[in-house]
Amino acid sequence: MPRHDYAFSYSCLFVFIRGFNLVRPSLAFLIPVLALLIFSQFIVAPTHAAVSLRRMSFFLGFDSSTQSLKALIIDAAAGKIAAAATVNFGKDLPQYHSPEGVLANADPAVKHADPLLWLAALDLALRRLADSGAPLAAVRGIGGSGQQHGSVYLNNTAAAALAALDPARSLADQLAGIFSRKTSPIWMDSSTGTEVREIGTALGKRLQDDTGSPAIERFTGPQIRRFLKTDPLGFARTARIHLVSSFMASVLVGKDAPIDRGDGAGMNLLNLRAGRWDKAAADATAPGLERLLPPVATAAGTLAGKLHPYFAKYGLPAGIPVALWTGDNPASLIGMGAHRPGKAVVSLGTSDTVFAAFEKFHTDPDGFGHVFGNPAGGNMSLACFKNGSLARDRIRAETGADWTFFDETAFAQTQPGNGGRLALPWFEPEITPSGRPVGLRANFDFAAAAPAVRIRAAVEGQVLSRALHSAWVGRFDTLRVTGGASRSKGILQTLADVFQAKVETIAVTDSAALGAALIAAHDTGGFAYDTLAAAFCPTGETILPRPETAPIYAALLPEIRKLEG
Repeated sequence: MPRHDYAFSYSCLFVFIRGFNLVRPSLAFLIPVLALLIFSQFIVAPTHAAVSLRRMSFFLGFDSSTQSLKALIIDAAAGKIAAAATVNFGKDLPQYHSPEGVLANADPAVKHADPLLWLAALDLALRRLADSGAPLAAVRGIGGSGQQHGSVYLNNTAAAALAALDPARSLADQLAGIFSRKTSPIWMDSSTGTEVREIGTALGKRLQDDTGSPAIERFTGPQIRRFLKTDPLGFARTARIHLVSSFMASVLVGKDAPIDRGDGAGMNLLNLRAGRWDKAAADATAPGLERLLPPVATAAGTLAGKLHPYFAKYGLPAGIPVALWTGDNPASLIGMGAHRPGKAVVSLGTSDTVFAAFEKFHTDPDGFGHVFGNPAGGNMSLACFKNGSLARDRIRAETGADWTFFDETAFAQTQPGNGGRLALPWFEPEITPSGRPVGLRANFDFAAAAPAVRIRAAVEGQVLSRALHSAWVGRFDTLRVTGGASRSKGILQTLADVFQAKVETIAVTDSAALGAALIAAHDTGGFAYDTLAAAFCPTGETILPRPETAPIYAALLPEIRKLEG
């Protein structure tokens, strides 16, 4: 709070009283003035200062995801969410014909989106915040996240159009002509198998060793190469290739924004060891590609720029700082309060994911885990397991169990380790590990076993596989578990015992949007990540590991590797 010179105020008051005694009859009218002076000095000024400080603690975070765009305003000083708005692409913007955020295509492997949809959603989200009375005028800084791997292709008119944004027109209307490729391939696209093999053959294991991942269909590099091959004229018209995150940040600042290290690592193009674009990877992807890529910002806390005056029409202050946007997974790392090494996040959803922060750069020797940049500095790992909750639900249904039996009773009727009986319910093509045949795998007669045995075998098999494929990252003291299956006491205790780590349930919603707002509070407002995590990422139930189960599960890790094949 600003310092108030109370001594000076008292001196003025003393002089006034002495003078007033001398000329009392003629200056009686000054009594109200004196009262106003005292009130303003001791009451109004401190209150005004407090309000000013509160106004300096509001930060706005966006998450441009597959099916929606979310906007979240936090009050960092109070540790509260001040306002939120969501635009569902299918429901709110039906004119873009993307009910799930994806354009229809005759080829089921092709998954593209219309970048104009994202622009329309940005306008609509801000309009909804403004109409709701959200404190947009008090926002001090902005951050954002975008769905990873998606790419946006701009022509040579883009720079001028971004700089000259007209508040009288919508973003989608005035930026419709800036794209050299009308649609954007997103992370769901799996049409680049040939390009993956070409890039992988050209670079071999060195690609993963230096960029953090082998060539992957959904990654940006193979998508760029496919564009070059299928539309060489369109590629020739391309002046700049952005990620979803850096494109949206560029719109906010009205100029080319850098690509951050966290999201850039999901391109098969960024050398994480050297902190720059990898020339060999770029050349293997497309000739002259490096000149089409924005600069990569390797230092944590780098800003994208200042907010363009266009956005003042919603009440946002022009010129406030915009933090570098990152990918949704790095943002979620921050939004889940797991920015420091030693704490992993386990998301139990349709697919299961395990991600965690770590410092020294190294890669998964098996080639399945990915390395991205951590917005808080250092690195983060991520492993995705396609057979998650849907597989568990299928096992539950086939055993005839209700959820109480699946979540609790089955584990009460069986012992940790299940007598060595393990199963892997791979009902969909698995990602980690990849390249294995689809189908349930078990090292015993699965169909003949009791329901409780089958349930424990499938859950322990899944959790052991998660532990096996995250061991390269290091030890975890804590697992923060989220997602629908985090309600299962049996799964939570199995996670604690297999990993021999404390398990904390956490019910953060919209973790990517929250992470984006926390990044803004840190990068533009100077708030510490530890303080922000304590305020915005509270945990619920805590489950401790049972030490006596450690040798049981340690002995089963080699068995799960054999079962994976």
